[in-house]
Amino acid sequence: MLSVLLPLAEATGHAAEAAVEAHGDAAASGITKLFSDFGITWPFFVAQVINFSIVAFLLWRFAFKPVLANIEARQKTIDSGLKYAAEMKAKLDATQAETMQVLQKAHAEAAKIVEDVRKTAKEYSDREHQIAAERASDLLVKAQQAIELEHKKMLEETRGEIARLVVATTQRVLSKELSDFERARFNEAASRELNVV
Repeated sequence: MLSVLLPLAEATGHAAEAAVEAHGDAAASGITKLFSDFGITWPFFVAQVINFSIVAFLLWRFAFKPVLANIEARQKTIDSGLKYAAEMKAKLDATQAETMQVLQKAHAEAAKIVEDVRKTAKEYSDREHQIAAERASDLLVKAQQAIELEHKKMLEETRGEIARLVVATTQRVLSKELSDFERARFNEAASRELNVV
C-alpha cells in the first residue's frame, strides 16, 4: 500500500514546489521554510499523513470500536448486575423483615398456646383434685357407716350372747328348766337392761 501512496506523495510534493516557485519567496517563507528547516519534504509528509489516517481508521474500525463496544456491553452488564444486586438486597431486607414479623407472631401465638395449656392443665388438675377429694370423702363416709353398722351388729351379737349367757346362768342358778315363754321374757328383760347400758 505504501508503494501506491509514495508516487502520490511525490506528485503532491512536486505540486507544492511548483506552487512555491510560482508565488515566489514570500510564500515560501511560511510553512515551506519551516518544513525545509526541519528537513521535512512534502511528499513524505503527505504520505505519512495518509498512512497515519489509514492506520487510525483501521485501528478505530477493527480495534477500538469493538473494544469500546465490548467495554460498553460489560459496563451495561455490570450496571444491570449492580441493579439486580440492589434489588435482591432490598428483597432480602424485606424478606428478613417479614420473617421477623412472622417469627414474632409465631412466638406470640406459641406463648398464648402455652398459657392456654397451662390454664387447661391447672383446671384439669383442680378438677381431678376435687374429684379425688370427693371420692376420699365418700369413702370415708362409707367406711364410717360400715364401722357403725359393724359396731351395731357386734353390739347386737354381744347382747344376744350376753342374754343367752344370762339365761343359761339363771337356768343353772335356778336349776330348773324354763319354758320358751319364760326364756323369751328373760331375754327381753336382759336386752332392755343391756340397751340402757
